[in-house]
Amino acid sequence: MLAMDQGVVEEWLSEFKTLPDSAISTYAASLKDKGSLIPALYKVIRENYSDLLEPVCHQLFEFYRSGVPQLQRFTLQFLPELLWSLLSVSAARDPHTSGCIEALLLGIYNLEIVDKDGQSKILSFTVPSLSKPSVYHEPSAIGSMALTEGALANHGLSRVVYSGPLLQRETFTAQNRFEVLTYLLLCYNAVLSYMTATSLQSLCQLSSRVSICGYPRQQLRRYKGISTRLTVTSEFLVQLITGIHYALCNGEVELGSKALDDVLYRAQLELFPEALLVGNAIKSSLHSAALKSNNREGGRSIQVEITPTASRISRNAVTSLSIRGHRWKRHETQEVSVDGDPALGGMAVPEISVTGVSGERMANGDSLRPRPDGRNHLDNDTLGASSEVSTDPRSHDSGNRSQEVRRQKSVRRMVESEGSGSASAGRSQY
Repeated sequence: MLAMDQGVVEEWLSEFKTLPDSAISTYAASLKDKGSLIPALYKVIRENYSDLLEPVCHQLFEFYRSGVPQLQRFTLQFLPELLWSLLSVSAARDPHTSGCIEALLLGIYNLEIVDKDGQSKILSFTVPSLSKPSVYHEPSAIGSMALTEGALANHGLSRVVYSGPLLQRETFTAQNRFEVLTYLLLCYNAVLSYMTATSLQSLCQLSSRVSICGYPRQQLRRYKGISTRLTVTSEFLVQLITGIHYALCNGEVELGSKALDDVLYRAQLELFPEALLVGNAIKSSLHSAALKSNNREGGRSIQVEITPTASRISRNAVTSLSIRGHRWKRHETQEVSVDGDPALGGMAVPEISVTGVSGERMANGDSLRPRPDGRNHLDNDTLGASSEVSTDPRSHDSGNRSQEVRRQKSVRRMVESEGSGSASAGRSQY
């Protein structure tokens, strides 16, 4: 470590100790302007035998315990490098050099699992519904969804998953190590938008090293660090993939792509279904246009499809307007052309059936059934009344109803006249 970097770190250590409580907020806002401080702190963390490592870890814990969001995010940006230092030292079986790092990570974990009153936190996660848009999907891109009785019953209901309460930890063991590290990565991913490019690069490097150390791919990546295989869990890899996804969409294309491939490589070897599902879903959703942008100074975001403001109505939707349009179209197809009639001038006139043969259907949808006496023809009044045809489909529809009413009245009059004639003939016989 250079003397200049050591001087920067020592100045930073002494500066915070002399600050009054009223100046902490101003000091936290000015940390981002110290360009030489962050690289110097990374060098201290990477040198496990540095004399400044213990006071630096203690200072970072004081930052986090202060409760100031800017100071907490300042500490969290070094989390990937701290995790790799812990895991590499554990693999080398030299725990004496990682005591201060273990204390820092355990202190952050124990602070995060309780609220301000000291009560254990219970985290809740809402599982998104496919029928409602979210940051990850659009219902319009999935296609039509069957509106079954079960789907309608579950519409609007959200499934909530709870996690916690978590236990306080005083030391790392083989059983609780990745439980603590996974929760710390969850806290890190919650503030990804505030992380610097150096922190995102460190996260990608952590993901690759943890995944390939001790496997044949380590030779392909030409990594000459430790060659011992590191035990991982599926939940830990899922949290790594979440951070890699953000890094991929915010300028770290090369490192992010390698890290994602390495994590999927390890997930395939370990047969972790959760990590494979999330990793392959992210890999298939990445577009080449989104990855070509290496602008690290712009706004940090993940590309998603934006819900359109205009309402989308299916072409096959059945509405009252479509029913009327279908009825009008059916009437228009029943037109016949009158040729050689100068009075009509060759204009097409809709054909109205009034003969009522068996099985024939009227234009308004009613069927003409033969009368019991077998006579289907109507009288001249009915024919004369039905000869008036309107070219307007709506008036034509109402005209058909009036014609049907007149036809029924004519039929009743004919039946009554026939009945009275039969009665008079019977009386004359007697």
